[in-house]
Amino acid sequence: MPHISVKMWPGRSEAQKQALTEKLVAAVKETLGGSEDYITVAIEEIDSSAWPKAVYKPEIVDKADKLYKKPGYGYSKEELEG
Repeated sequence: MPHISVKMWPGRSEAQKQALTEKLVAAVKETLGGSEDYITVAIEEIDSSAWPKAVYKPEIVDKADKLYKKPGYGYSKEELEG
């Protein structure tokens, strides 16, 4: 079954991360079916200053054809390369 990888800026509490995990697992079970035993969730905190190069470019720009929800923000070429 699916593995869900969440990347976000730091600052959320462990309780918030756990609540997000529970809701993601519930949504996968409801939508796709299957056992909770096969659903995994990872949460990785990425500093906002590293976001353009560490997440936005490789995970969003370079994989735009795989996105089901596109962002409402962007970065300049300098921010992505600089």
